[in-house]
Amino acid sequence: MTTHAELTTQILNYTEVTTDVLSSTITNDIIKRTENRIARDVDLDVFRSYQNSSLTSDSPFLTLPGGANPKVESIIGVRSVQIASSSTDSRTNLEMKDISYMNEYWPDRDETGTPRYWSWWDFNTLYVAPTPSSALYVELALTKMPTRLSSSNANTWIGDNIPEPLLYGCLAEAFKFLKGPAEMLQMYEQSYIATMQQVSAEWQGRHRRDEYKDGVLRVPLQSTNP
Repeated sequence: MTTHAELTTQILNYTEVTTDVLSSTITNDIIKRTENRIARDVDLDVFRSYQNSSLTSDSPFLTLPGGANPKVESIIGVRSVQIASSSTDSRTNLEMKDISYMNEYWPDRDETGTPRYWSWWDFNTLYVAPTPSSALYVELALTKMPTRLSSSNANTWIGDNIPEPLLYGCLAEAFKFLKGPAEMLQMYEQSYIATMQQVSAEWQGRHRRDEYKDGVLRVPLQSTNP
């Protein structure tokens, strides 16, 4: 478990500098960038969010939850986009494409049909093709950043559950900022990767177990011991 104050102190101690060099603004930015990196690097259930939205007829654009000015940093990625005639109907998954493919596939946005693909339009807007001919229910599977560490928020899921990659990631970011010795940067980068691999393996192991039912392994783990 790592609190915001503890992590800040660790960054200063490991880099052997003072707040004159790494101010609170800089260390907070280092922590924020590392939290973003962790959320992007590993697929954990805690980062998933499912939200409902809608497409209107004759419009190929869908604004992400949060309106015209959402906290963009809280939405790291879109995992899937599913559509249906209503919330009770069966859903159809849209395939992600890049915008150049979309423009070639459906060049006339005034023509309508049933959407098959989606792409990013801008930082908070998705674009679907074909342009929907009727209003559609949309279910979005998002990757969102959990609550962040800060001076006013001492504990978070990342700090409480995976403090090792958080620390190593912060130290790698700090040595990049300080332009420190390359071998130190490489050491902390490798430590970050190794601990993140452990986190990923442990999380995948949980999905092979029925821990939520009775605590008994559904698929026994293989052991090399006799």
